[in-house]
Amino acid sequence: MGRLLMKPTTTPKTYRVKSFGCQMNVYDGERMGELLEAQGITPAPEGEDADLVVLNTCHIREKATEKVYSDIGRLVKSGEEAGKKPMIAVAGCVAQAEGEEIMARAPAVGMVVGPQAYHRLGDMVKDAAAGRRGTDTDMPEDAKFAALPARRKVAATAFLTVQEGCDKFCTYCVVPYTRGAEISRPYSDLLREAEKLVEAGARELTLLGQNVNAWSGENDKGRAIGLDGLIRALAALPDLHRIRYTTSHPNDMTEGLIAAHGEVEKLMPYLHLPVQSGSDRVLKAMNRSHTAESYLKLLDRFRAVRPDIALSGDFIVGFPGETEAEFEETLALVDEVKYAAAFSFKYSPRPGTPAASMDGQIAPQVMDERLQRLQAALNRHQLAFNEASVGKTCTVLIERKGKHPGQWLGKSPWLQSVFFEGDCAMGDLVEVELVQAGPNSLAGQLVTKVPA
Repeated sequence: MGRLLMKPTTTPKTYRVKSFGCQMNVYDGERMGELLEAQGITPAPEGEDADLVVLNTCHIREKATEKVYSDIGRLVKSGEEAGKKPMIAVAGCVAQAEGEEIMARAPAVGMVVGPQAYHRLGDMVKDAAAGRRGTDTDMPEDAKFAALPARRKVAATAFLTVQEGCDKFCTYCVVPYTRGAEISRPYSDLLREAEKLVEAGARELTLLGQNVNAWSGENDKGRAIGLDGLIRALAALPDLHRIRYTTSHPNDMTEGLIAAHGEVEKLMPYLHLPVQSGSDRVLKAMNRSHTAESYLKLLDRFRAVRPDIALSGDFIVGFPGETEAEFEETLALVDEVKYAAAFSFKYSPRPGTPAASMDGQIAPQVMDERLQRLQAALNRHQLAFNEASVGKTCTVLIERKGKHPGQWLGKSPWLQSVFFEGDCAMGDLVEVELVQAGPNSLAGQLVTKVPA
């Protein structure tokens, strides 16, 4: 942990956490908020500047580091205009990767804390208030979870981190360097946190991990179990109605997890399983452990136990050396799977990764054109999936109010956004008939409320 002197400031009274990137960052952002509130620092009211701003960063996207500095600059300028200097913390994966470089380049930053050290954020805030800037990018195994405060009141849906880190070392990815090696949180800790979340109002839990299906542990009887065993244990919580998990790796799929999709009613019919490319040569260059054929066969096994399962994936276009023919193999895979949803990105070199120095870097205009074609195909299949849902009646979990008076927005079992009108409340489970489909959402008509 580094320390630099700066001019003392006052202890912040309000905070705002701005989280970027993956759902793991959303979870981490919530937990950092809980840490700060345990110290008496409250969320800044909407529309008001916060005394402390935490930039919870992601290193996956293009130019992620430069965007952090842009955000810091905007915060400084906004503070100067308002005559108020905010305390700034940089957290997350850019913090882990850049460390002391951020402190040297951005004097306005009071602290830099990595994703495995944010449980020490409270102490770092105290140091910053006393005039000591600090950097903490240590990666102690699982230590932060034991140091975090008890979960506070949550929304109807909540995230639960069960696994962190990655041992796969895909050649384009920085996660093994910013999140560390794969670790699984203990079974008893997860059951305890899940119970607290449900007691606080969560009706749906999404289990999170960089490779969430790599989770393993021992249950209360000392028996070794995988993610499917954890899901079955969580399903026994009477007031928990829905379970999801993300993100999975094809290499860590087990027969037990596949079977759970057909046997555990509370496990939603939705699977996010990144493939990245439809070309076996590109997959090998990415250091992915699957082929296009093995990936498709794996999806067939899920469909065999849960025919209505919605499939989602991740794609990278323009990986170094990707030819037009190899890109078309990706399009062919997309047309075969017919994804209900997907995330697609242009390849972006990440410093220190093997792919960044590979020959055959693709021209930006070629990547742009390929991404447009890929997204057109993905959007076509997403719309088709939504249109095929029209006429179904399904259970929707209400997450928030809609844009219009009396309107509500929630998620179907297949993670589709559904809006409808009715006498309801946030957190209600309701039966809704799906009557109209759009590319990103469906309109529904309320049929009845599901008894609590």
